[in-house]
Amino acid sequence: MTGSQPLDSSTTRAEVDFIRLIVNWFVLLMLLWIVLSYIVTFGKAGWDSPVRKIYDGLSKVIEPVLRPIRAVVPPVRMGGATLDLSPLILILGLSFLARVL
Repeated sequence: MTGSQPLDSSTTRAEVDFIRLIVNWFVLLMLLWIVLSYIVTFGKAGWDSPVRKIYDGLSKVIEPVLRPIRAVVPPVRMGGATLDLSPLILILGLSFLARVL
């Protein structure tokens, strides 16, 4: 006996459900981060506002995940503005992952 036993289907299912839960929570946090970014960008939140603090906290978690995607997919220029597609790509990828599991 080696000490490690094969996982039964209920244990594996619980682990998959836990991963799905984490993925879904991360997608929800990203959507909140996107909404807050518009509020912060368009000047509706001061430097010391709670909205700005929440946005900064979420940025510390989300930005490192988006960085590798941004290295491959640069922002799209639309006239004088740019559109960052990396959050959309990450959300679609995570949603696909949650469905495949």
